[in-house]
Amino acid sequence: MMKVPRLMIAAVRSGAGKTSIATGLMGALTARGYRVQGFKVGPDFIDPGYHTAVTGAASRNLDAWLLSPGGVCELFGRAVAGKDIAIIEGVMGVFDGLQGGGERGSSAEMAKLLDCPVVLVIDVQAQARSAVAEYLGCRAFDPQLPLAGVILNRVQGPRHLELLRESFREAGNIPVLGAIRDGSIPSLKERHLGLVPVTEQQQVKQVLPKLVEAVSAQVDLDGIVRLAASASSGCGSCCKGRSAAGDRLAAAAKRFNIQEPPPPGGERVLLAYAWDDAFHFYYRDGLDLLERLGGDLVPFSPLRDRRLPAGISGILLGGGFPELFCRQLAENREMMRCLRRAHAEGMPIYAECGGFMYLCRQIFDGRGDAHPMVGLVPGSCRLEKHLTGIGYVEASALSDNVLCRSGEVLRGHEFHYSSFIPEEEPFPWAFSFRKGNRLVRRDGYASGNLLATYLHFHFLSSTQAAARFLAFCRSWLKKGGG
Repeated sequence: MMKVPRLMIAAVRSGAGKTSIATGLMGALTARGYRVQGFKVGPDFIDPGYHTAVTGAASRNLDAWLLSPGGVCELFGRAVAGKDIAIIEGVMGVFDGLQGGGERGSSAEMAKLLDCPVVLVIDVQAQARSAVAEYLGCRAFDPQLPLAGVILNRVQGPRHLELLRESFREAGNIPVLGAIRDGSIPSLKERHLGLVPVTEQQQVKQVLPKLVEAVSAQVDLDGIVRLAASASSGCGSCCKGRSAAGDRLAAAAKRFNIQEPPPPGGERVLLAYAWDDAFHFYYRDGLDLLERLGGDLVPFSPLRDRRLPAGISGILLGGGFPELFCRQLAENREMMRCLRRAHAEGMPIYAECGGFMYLCRQIFDGRGDAHPMVGLVPGSCRLEKHLTGIGYVEASALSDNVLCRSGEVLRGHEFHYSSFIPEEEPFPWAFSFRKGNRLVRRDGYASGNLLATYLHFHFLSSTQAAARFLAFCRSWLKKGGG
């Protein structure tokens, strides 16, 4: 079994405080001198930014639906190499996943896959002994879940804490690893897609140290470290001997230092990826894969830069919040001209969600005002007052594109408040989206070397798709591009 201390912070529901507590815990351990690797279960681009800010190491996403179980173990193994401890933040409620039945895509599934002790964050603001029932209910619902203790959040005062500790002690000496006094940790800003990303907050440098200090003072860090270390030999009563998950982790550990061979005939190519307040949703492990396959990544800002980086052979436009920066994006006409020129020259461009919106002819903001965009996609996007796309999807290609061939299926997810209005017929849709056995809609735009879609795609879920995009970039370069 891989000797990597690890622990998951989970909760029964969203809003219990697990992001604040997980982030504060990562920062507190980092301040003690531990080399901490942060993780987030599920498809989330924002929470990992907070982890990264307090640890200094890029937080990673663990997703057993987008990736195979073996792929998750390999990703985990790569990330924890050279680290002292891994802290994993769960997603939604601990048992919430892909569907109402089964654990697929849930924090519980991930904890069992990685043989990882789970600390349950419980919002005790309006309860005392009933909080024990929440913990015991989880244990009864899934006896295989390696529950190992609780952190109590929003404790109202000393007497409240005394009642809570007594209740958990009488229920079998359930470890109380922390008690966070109500109002003692700073609130993290939120808006329509969840927390406001770290990149947009000037004051976050003052907020995060206060969060770390508050968690450090109210959580038993020594107890957390001891519990995380117990994972190195399995998860006690939940595992008998060496588990299948342990075997997968051990196999991944052996691959830490193995260098992947370069792709056949694959000279390195320079890829530009959008990175600023408007565009910053990428899976770090997906970008790492592109680098291992021969791509050298250089950031650029559609908000501030007037031209694309020199010498590039491909462009990535990730997700983000272009709808909040419509005016600035529209005013940067020089960058939009550069993107149109790159497209006219046949340079491969892949854009997803926010990047897709940016490449449309215009975006209608929340007030209904139109803002002209790049115009490579013949249609418009309109910001709505409700979610128009959410959840995992399987995207079947309707024609060949820079990621896959017609009929091939990519796994991804969508999460957006905007809708797309095509302005040409027939429209060259890129994909048909399915959720389970249900056809949802057609999506995206595919034309030549341009692919734009609402799909958030994890390159690590398909090495073939990553290699195909790089092959298009190399082909363009060999034909005299740039």
